[in-house]
Amino acid sequence: MKKLVLMAALAMLSACSQKAEQSKENAAAPAETTAPAAPATTADSGTPPGTYDVKMADGTMGTTTINADGTYADTDAKGKVVKGLFAQHDGKDCFDPEGDAPGMCWAVSKPEADGSFTATADDGTVVTVAPKKK
Repeated sequence: MKKLVLMAALAMLSACSQKAEQSKENAAAPAETTAPAAPATTADSGTPPGTYDVKMADGTMGTTTINADGTYADTDAKGKVVKGLFAQHDGKDCFDPEGDAPGMCWAVSKPEADGSFTATADDGTVVTVAPKKK
């Protein structure tokens, strides 16, 4: 569960940048006419590579790093790392971990002024994502 939440947070984080760009585009056109984003990888989606703090619903913290090559690494509160591929499908950020774990896609909210946003998985899990402060 925590692994999925961490993946969700990562997805949300990557979507944050893309949503900001979409909101700028949407300001010129009514929301009803906006088409869903086409599938893309981090390399061409505008999602900035970087490291993000992910807060689960229970308050547990994790970290997600999105790499420019379309890969990611999630680290949970106990230090366990899950790596895999990141892409965007049907307007959602999707994480496909290496190994037997199934992938998961997350719908992300519009980012706040500080860059933080929420991500909601298809199963209803919600996480809060924020760019990691240096």
